Amino acid sequence: MIAVLGAGKIGEALLSGLLHSGTNPGELMFTERHPERAAELSASLGVRHVELDEAAAAADVLVIAVKPQDIDPLLERLAELVNGRTLVVSLCAGLPTSLFERRLGGSCPVVRVMPNTPMVIGEAMCAISPGRHATDVHVKLVERMLSSVGQVVEIPEDKQDAVTALSGSGPAYVFFLVEAMIDAGILLGLPRNVAEKLIIQSTYGATKMLAETGEHPVTLREAVTSPGGTTINAIRELENHGVRAALLAAIEAARDRSVELGKAREQE
Repeated sequence: MIAVLGAGKIGEALLSGLLHSGTNPGELMFTERHPERAAELSASLGVRHVELDEAAAAADVLVIAVKPQDIDPLLERLAELVNGRTLVVSLCAGLPTSLFERRLGGSCPVVRVMPNTPMVIGEAMCAISPGRHATDVHVKLVERMLSSVGQVVEIPEDKQDAVTALSGSGPAYVFFLVEAMIDAGILLGLPRNVAEKLIIQSTYGATKMLAETGEHPVTLREAVTSPGGTTINAIRELENHGVRAALLAAIEAARDRSVELGKAREQE
């Protein structure tokens, strides 16, 4: 039995993915503090909404999908309910497995997950890290569960801050660049709807080429870049304006903030 604690977009996406992969609705449940949202989700997915004490008593796996700022009252209640056999899967950004182990006590197995928002369309990139008491069996179980909503990679927990900065925040960087490119199309005289269609499809096609050809991005970029042509002039301007350096600095800044948030929780 799997219980998803928190039915926001990520929690709903996981439930939907599990259902689409063949999980019986009777093997799933969720908690949600907003009654209207709970009723809506139960009706659309056919999954039972329960209270926290029932979820903790019945589930073999508790997936915590609440916002990090809401974790303290939840852990306070869970500490009275869980036992050492319940697997806790955290989808909470920046929260170390040691926090859950310390607050829930005993030998509670914990697996930390850094997902990203494409989970809502079944195209997530999830990085998982087992805590001290999580076994290979626990890790394999989490891998199978998350494979229903995208791809999964296992990493040491000390690399989670880098993953948070790179793939966790990564969709925002892509959206930012797409937004800028659409604005450029408008500046060049194209209608907004045309610019959007051109850039969104071009971005989709380019990322699909990366995924399906296995070619290095430099190789694919050079295939578009003819000597003395339009693309090389554009690339030159990107380099002159330090776009590559800005991306590196931005991702480092995101990593540093993730480290800062994690240390704050470890010192509690």
